[in-house]
Amino acid sequence: MRQPLALADAWMNRLYGWRYNPLYHTGVVAAALLAAVMVTGVYLLFFYRIGSPYDSVARITNTIWLGPWTRSFHRYASDAALVATLIHLVRMWLQRRTWGSRALAWYSGLVLLFLILVCGWTGYVMVWDVQAEVLAREGARWMDALPLFSEPIERAFDGERELPAAFFFLNLFAHVALPVGLGVVFWIHVARVARPVLVPPKPLLWGMLGLLGIASFLLPITMGPAAHAFRLPGTAPYDVFYSFFLPLTRPAAPWLVWAGLLGLTGILVLVPTLLRPPLARRPAASVVDERSCTGCEQCWLDCPYEAIDMVERTDDRPYLVARVDPGLCTSCGICAGSCAPMGVGPPGRTGKAQLDAIARFCTTHLAQPGEIVIVACGRGSGGISASLDFEDAPVFPVQCAGNLHTSTVEYLVRSGAGGVLIVTCPPRDCWNREGPLWLEQRLYHQREAELKARVDQRRVRLISAGEREQAVVHDALAEFRAEVRALGSAEREESPAIDLECDVPEPEAAEAHQ
Repeated sequence: MRQPLALADAWMNRLYGWRYNPLYHTGVVAAALLAAVMVTGVYLLFFYRIGSPYDSVARITNTIWLGPWTRSFHRYASDAALVATLIHLVRMWLQRRTWGSRALAWYSGLVLLFLILVCGWTGYVMVWDVQAEVLAREGARWMDALPLFSEPIERAFDGERELPAAFFFLNLFAHVALPVGLGVVFWIHVARVARPVLVPPKPLLWGMLGLLGIASFLLPITMGPAAHAFRLPGTAPYDVFYSFFLPLTRPAAPWLVWAGLLGLTGILVLVPTLLRPPLARRPAASVVDERSCTGCEQCWLDCPYEAIDMVERTDDRPYLVARVDPGLCTSCGICAGSCAPMGVGPPGRTGKAQLDAIARFCTTHLAQPGEIVIVACGRGSGGISASLDFEDAPVFPVQCAGNLHTSTVEYLVRSGAGGVLIVTCPPRDCWNREGPLWLEQRLYHQREAELKARVDQRRVRLISAGEREQAVVHDALAEFRAEVRALGSAEREESPAIDLECDVPEPEAAEAHQ
């Protein structure tokens, strides 16, 4: 099911590049659009009157300065925010990023989607045209099917008496108050991630807002006929985003509508459980070897899910020790790549385990000195990580590029590999959020657990490619091979010895941290 998504990603990468691919930023795009909706909504609120809702909206549309543009922008941004939210939901579902510690983000995301829909519905009712009346009557019909009210709500729309201003006041109150709830739930949504990205890249942000602004100017929103209690709305304009369900639900019995809603909600709530791997295949949380931990705090700094704390030791050494919370750990393994003495990581994927694996790999795959070795992320990399080789270059797979310890790269180069081509998933689409970012910092910018200076960096190349971007890997490999040939033969060591030492903090520094 991921293949259509991967194809769409590859197509958008060709258009925009991975930095500005809107499909990689659906979450923050939705947040930015909702912020724009709130800003324009505040302006519109100054001119809205609950005593004459239709007339006040007509005045905004026809006479208020910037009214037509602001109302149109408000509507288009609301539609775009809903679309971005739905794409984000589908993306997380297809990528199976919903279970374990990520379940909180999934459930809070469902609440956010519900609040966005209710905000949209109340916004349409505020206009009180024929579409608003259809929405209000349909909602009343659903609610009357529940044994909650002594008098049917739908009776308020039968024309016997004028709709009270209290109805429009409550609708307005809900429309204004729900965004506060959105803010609270959004905070919960990102509560378990470190360094959450809250704003899209500026070119994407301003380009998106600019397009909406132009559309609002060229295609201003119009108004339908006013709602009339004595005239049942037959045909009414439907908003394809917020009123898409009306053609399906209006002919259906309320119990059938509720059954469909409960069924869909049940499926969405069960997604984390349904997508969770069986216990035997579930990746284990990281563990800490306290004897190796020097209290440097690098794993704590790099963890993308705040699953690591620095706590006091139980032995007599004067510095802190890392402690992993299994309930928050996603087994991304980024901590293993950040630990110079290789004292932390998921079982079987610590730095020491990686060195053992790369030694075996060199024995069986690195038959000829000077070969290019591809280290491929299991989530992207053009889909080559499951292959033994790609275009005659042996492939060493890793679950996440951020899990890769730089000592494995050093081992490959010192074992005679002509070059090491590391292929990550696109940084904006890392399944573990920051894997490519931290790996690049370790390879080229001296971040802790850095690639040692004795390694010829000309023989190390870092690129990114999505799951369906094998052509990117092909081109990068051909270019890298030509550069490596120009460097000449690589020196080869038998059983290279890797330095596992790490700077130990002074007692004063450790005490100051405590």
